[in-house]
This record gives sequence, C-alpha cells and structure tokens, in this order.
Amino acid sequence: MAENNKKPPNPLIKNLGLWFVILLGLVVVVNVMQGPSRSGADANTLAYSDFLTKVEEGGIRSAEIRGEEIIGKTTADEEFRTFNPGDSELVNRLRAKNVRFDARPEESRGLLAQLFFNMLPFVIMIGIWIFVMRQMQNGAGRGAMGFGKSRAKLLVAKEGRVTFDDVAGIDEAREELQEIVDFLKDPARFHRLGGKIPKGALLVGPPGTGKTLLARAIAGEANVPFFNISGSDFVEMFVGVGASRVRDMFEQGKKAAPCIIFIDEIDAVGRSRGAGVGGGNDEREQTLNQLLVEMDGFDANEGIIIVAATNRPDVLDPALLRPGRFDRQVVVGRPDIEGREKILGVHMKKVPLAPDVNARTIARGTPGFSGADLANLVNEAALLAARRAKRLVSMRDFEDAKDKVLMGVERKSMVMTEDEKKMTAYHEAGHAVVSMHEAASDPIHKATIIPRGRALGMVMRLPERDQYSYHRDKMYANLSVSMGGRVAEELIFGYDKVSSGASSDISYATDLARSMVTQWGMSDKLGPLKYADNQEEVFLGHSVTRTQNVSEQTAQLIDGEVREIVTSGYNRAKQVLSDNIDQLHNLAAALLELETLSGDEIKKVLAGEPIERGSVTGTPASRPSTGVSAIPKTGRRGGFGEPAPQA
Repeated sequence: MAENNKKPPNPLIKNLGLWFVILLGLVVVVNVMQGPSRSGADANTLAYSDFLTKVEEGGIRSAEIRGEEIIGKTTADEEFRTFNPGDSELVNRLRAKNVRFDARPEESRGLLAQLFFNMLPFVIMIGIWIFVMRQMQNGAGRGAMGFGKSRAKLLVAKEGRVTFDDVAGIDEAREELQEIVDFLKDPARFHRLGGKIPKGALLVGPPGTGKTLLARAIAGEANVPFFNISGSDFVEMFVGVGASRVRDMFEQGKKAAPCIIFIDEIDAVGRSRGAGVGGGNDEREQTLNQLLVEMDGFDANEGIIIVAATNRPDVLDPALLRPGRFDRQVVVGRPDIEGREKILGVHMKKVPLAPDVNARTIARGTPGFSGADLANLVNEAALLAARRAKRLVSMRDFEDAKDKVLMGVERKSMVMTEDEKKMTAYHEAGHAVVSMHEAASDPIHKATIIPRGRALGMVMRLPERDQYSYHRDKMYANLSVSMGGRVAEELIFGYDKVSSGASSDISYATDLARSMVTQWGMSDKLGPLKYADNQEEVFLGHSVTRTQNVSEQTAQLIDGEVREIVTSGYNRAKQVLSDNIDQLHNLAAALLELETLSGDEIKKVLAGEPIERGSVTGTPASRPSTGVSAIPKTGRRGGFGEPAPQA
C-alpha cells in the first residue's frame, strides 16, 4: 500500500535531468579529448629559434623547464611558452647569460591511468546511448525499440475510482456483472464448489450507454488493478507488433493478478477473419489469433478477467464469442424512463437545482436518450443558466437545453411574414386538435411556432411510459395526427394554398403504413405475412436496406393497401377538424399570440378558458421557446414529435 501512495515522477523534471546528463557527458568528452590543461596556456608561444635569440640578447629573465616544455618570463615581464626539440646545450646557454632557471620532471601517467583516460570518451558515449534508449522504452513502450510493448494503462485506485453507486439506469447489467466482482473478492468461495473464474465479459450496446463506466465500476467494486487499452492500440503497420503487445499485456496482467483488463472498441481487432473487401489484414488477424490463445489456449492465465466493449457485435469473430473466451455477453441498452430518471439524478447532484425541476418530466421527454445524452443535457442546462446569470438551474433551462439538443439553436434572426406565421400556427394547431380528439394518442406536452434548426414549428407529445410495442389503434391515431397539419392548411387556406411543410408528416405516415402492411401483418387483404426485410447492412461505409423480392401483383397490392391506410388517416383528421373548426381557430390564434403553449394551456384554449401568464407582451422571439423534433432532412412547416414504431 505504501508503494501505491508514491506520486509518479514529474515528466518535466525527468526530461530536464535527462538533458543535463547528456550535456554533462558531452562536456567531459570534450575535455578528455583536448587533454589535460597546462599552466601558462594563455601565455605567448614562442618559436624555439626566437627563444634562443632572446636568450643571446639577454631578453629572458627566468625559465622553468618541464620535460620538453619551457615556461618563463622575459625582461619585459611578459610570459612565454616554448618547447625544447632536444637541445643538449640549452642549460649551458642559460648559464652563460645568467638566466635564472629551474627544472621539474614531466608529469607522467601510469599505464592503467593512460588507458582509462583514452577509453573514457567511448565509455561515456556508450553510456549516454544506453540511457537514452532505456528512457525511450519506458512507460507505454512508444519508443523506437518498444513497438512490442503493451500500451495498457493501469488505473490507480485513488484516481477516478468508480463504483456501482455511480452507475444508474442499467440494473440488469449490474446484476450480471456482480458475480465477477464477488469472484474477485472471494475466489475461494467459488473454487470450493468447482467453479472457475469467467474468462471474459463482453459489453454490447449503443454508444454512450455506459459500457466503459460499467467496466471501471467492476474494478472499483472489487478493488483490483484495472488495465485499460483500446482495440486500435494493438494495430500497427509492422507485422507481428499487435501479437507482441497482446503477449506483453497478459504478462503485465499475470504480475498484477487478480486484475481486470478492459479492451475498448474490441471490434477494431476482433473482426471476423477473412471478411471484408479485399481479404483480411494479416497483422490484425495475427493479433486476434494471439488474443484467442491468451484467453483460452494451452497455458491458462488464472486471475485475469477480460472485459471488452463494442457496439458492433455482429462483426466479431465467432471464435471470440464461444464459451471459454467471452463467457458473458452483457447487453447495455438505452435506459427506460425509470433508468433515465436515475441517471438524471446522478448528474443533477453536481448542479444546483431550482425547486421546480422535475426529473420525472425530463425523463418522459427524453425517450431514446443514452446516459451520455442525459449528461450532455444536464450540462447544457447548466450552461444556459450560467449564461442567464442565474444561481439555480430551473426547469425552463432544462426544457430549452432539450430543445437545443434535439432541434438546434433557436433561430431568432429568421424573418417570417405574417402569412407564413399564420400558416405555421394553423398547421401546428391542426396536429394538436386531432391529437386531443384521438383517444389512443399520447398526451400533448407542448406546441410552438418558434423556428428551431430546420423546423418552423412543433407539437410534442409525451407518452406516460416507455412503449416497446404499438397497438393497431395507436398506429391509426398517429396516422390521423400526422395528417392534421396538412388538412388544417386545406380547410383554412384552400386547396391551392397548401404548402410543402407537411413533407415529413407524409413521409412518416407512409413509412408507418408500409410497415403495418409488409412487416406487422395488419392488412386484411395481404394477411399476416412478412413481405419485406428492412434490416440495414453497411457496405463500403454506406447503409443498404435489404428488401425481399415480391411479385409485381403483390407489389401493387402492397401499394394499394398503404395508400388506403394513409388515406383513412387523412379522412379521419379531416372529419375531426371539420367538426371542431372553432377549436382550430382558437388554438391557432393563441399560438400566434403566445408562440409557445404547454399541454395544460392547450386544454384550456380548447375548453374556452383564459390563459393566465405573468406577461405575454414584448418581443415574441425573446420569450422562451419549447418544442422538440428530430431534425428533418429538408426544411418543413412543422411536426408532431412522434418516433417511428420499431418492429
């Protein structure tokens, strides 16, 4: 435990120390190569002939003889330096001119010392090279000689420790993985009954559902080492590097066992062998083969649990999914309304909330949101509140943040004529009135005619709970509501003034009716048969819909049934709006005045009751806008916030 408390070395200090050692080594090499310093090195060097001439002329005051080197001063008190070429008469000449001189033996080095100083520069250079290479290979093995080192990062227990308390909305996945945690905490309890530690767990789910967070929570609950690596870290341009990294990763895991190795986006290295355009990649397949051997090969890796995550389980190699490799396949799906409420509660703990914030209402209005989407929603609400100089985040901030995430930023600068605003108001009012008179329709949450993104207006309906299947009566109700906007335009403005704003409504109604006929067996003429397979496949980066071939006669029957179902919804909407034309006028007028109405306010308008607000004056664009819609492919008049049913 004491070792875990040590702080890692500062990279800046480490780099400065490295360069200091290199610089010091270079200085030593230069000094050694230049030889030992000599006294009088700064003095004037005389040619030996000039030195003899000065001696004969009496210009030398003193001299010191050190072997072949002569150092002294002239009568002008100038230092000099020269070398004796072997003149045996030098002493006699100095005596004849009364030059004061002295003699000292030449400094000599022993054989070992001389050999040491001669070899020292080479030893220092080799030492610096070894030191630099070791530094380059340390850490994650990203150096020039560290291609085969694993890039797995060890998560320190005190840094970002996550437990199951931090994971919400995926209770089934937590329960499935709780057994792994219990095994890591007390493996002997399972060994007594002959149980073996699971080799691996594969987390499967859409992006943003919390797969990585769940893996970290397993390590946090079990309090064991956690190695994190991405599937792309195994793939390199050099053949054999990925397999070497897999071996090195398991070697690290053995030293820290029991431990968890988490491989994110395992489909980057675990795709089916031999698949794909142009054949498989040899390097990737070698890496996958090594991973398969390490997980369940001849040598058992006890105490190592592999947790992997992917959102593409359909492309993984079958050998990777068999028992003995990834024994557990845990589906981490998008949360339901209960899960969304819990996830919002986790993220809202970090935000100061106003008393009017209702997490349940926000959860109802965010069907299909993942955990990451909900975290982003809370963050956007906090940013909006800060931009408005608030101290607390209110429900209005959450509603505006939801509109921004789903529809885009409010288009305040968009200029609409009065006729365009009036047509948009009647279009959205048509959706709302038909929805209020359809018993099977979901309750209306709000309606708005403020442009956002590519939509000019929106009517949003919120289901009371998450719906996993759709009944026939609800489908027909949705068809009527989708046609309400088009019918309202015809009734109010006439046949010739109908706009293209209902394009998305018509597209939704057509797709719904075709699914009812070809997939769900809701056509009396065609019977309970399936005539189409709408599973999408990805080929060369494009989504391709594979449809079952049918005869020409059957195709005509299908088109006739689709037309009849959509037309029935159109007729139903026309009947409702014709019988309640006053409600259509009143609701459109309220939308033109207030621009945004809640579900309760819409009920009051249809009942003829007044709407009480603090203030309804001022610039319309400055008032809060609410309304949710998926961003359409093209510009449109409006929509009614209903997701397409899933088979």
